[in-house]
Amino acid sequence: MSAGSPLKLALLMDPREEGWPSMDLVGEALLEGLSALPSEVTVTGVRPTLPRLVQRLPRVNGRTAFNADRLLTRFGAYPVRALLARGRYDAFHVVDHSYAQLVHALPARRTGVYCHDLDAFRSVLEPHREPRPTWFRLMARTTLLGLERAAVVFHGTQAVRAELLAHGVVAPERLVWAPPGVSPEYRPEPSPGDTSASVLAPLGGRPYLLHVGSYIPRKRLDVLFEVFAALRARHPELRLVQQGGALTPAQRELVARLGLGDALLQPPKLDRATLAGLYRGARAVLVPSEAEGFGLPVIEALACGAPVVASDLPVLREVGDTACLYRPVGDVAAWVTTLDALLSGRQLPPTREARLERARRFTWQAHTRTVLEAYLRLLQR
Repeated sequence: MSAGSPLKLALLMDPREEGWPSMDLVGEALLEGLSALPSEVTVTGVRPTLPRLVQRLPRVNGRTAFNADRLLTRFGAYPVRALLARGRYDAFHVVDHSYAQLVHALPARRTGVYCHDLDAFRSVLEPHREPRPTWFRLMARTTLLGLERAAVVFHGTQAVRAELLAHGVVAPERLVWAPPGVSPEYRPEPSPGDTSASVLAPLGGRPYLLHVGSYIPRKRLDVLFEVFAALRARHPELRLVQQGGALTPAQRELVARLGLGDALLQPPKLDRATLAGLYRGARAVLVPSEAEGFGLPVIEALACGAPVVASDLPVLREVGDTACLYRPVGDVAAWVTTLDALLSGRQLPPTREARLERARRFTWQAHTRTVLEAYLRLLQR
């Protein structure tokens, strides 16, 4: 980086085929934000395509083949691409900590990683909580070592920072707090391209609760379904809309056992304008997770003016503050009591203005500026 010239920054993003909407959003929002600052930074998005190598082989299970191609990309093709890019940029930003192994192929002193949570390393840092096979722990260890080598580690909450420090992963002087933001589509008024009316048409105007999140265990979809089943007994017209991917066989079995099939709507992946419409129309947005690194649906829902009921986790209280209601993780009875009171009007959520005000604290402009300034300081050192 020569004096007076813009910083040349490579943004290393997840392959789109990974199917992680939150990681896509974080990378794309940062790319857009940095692209608006051409006098300060020249940014290039690096995003390889996930090859279909094992997936082309006959007699290989679809999910197994997909995961095999993911591993080949994460630990083979993508590091090679990173290695070839070493000399073309002043600094490198890895958007997703689960790709921190790329640091081994990059100049670590000029590379940063955004650590959203420590789930990818749990089997190494806390093996008693997440026992895994040896091959998996070796993979996690390689990724963790990449994170430890990075010159800068970004985090979205102080809760993640505390966990990184507690495990001795990163020295405090290398940590940078850079909360994510709210995209402009998430607002109280409809956005252009909002097709939520057609998505919700099968509900026939019935009231609904909304959950936005994947099927992974920590999202606690089991709690979500059990809470909804109990509420439906008291509010027969109530429906549940769940956005976030296909359910596992165990989750589908639970839905069937609880008799929720006719009351559950799972639309395919939605654009942000349409998802915002779902937030705006929900009687409440539920976040029953047992662990989170940030909880983007919390601020997205608040920005749309929707009431939020979330698990009582330090990280979610940090993000939602007094604009949300909180209930103990996995306590179905407590969740049902609160939601029944909300639906019946016996309890009021935090005011709409309080919800909107909280969401206004999180902007992609601030996120972009924090990330850029961190790399400018790094290169000055």
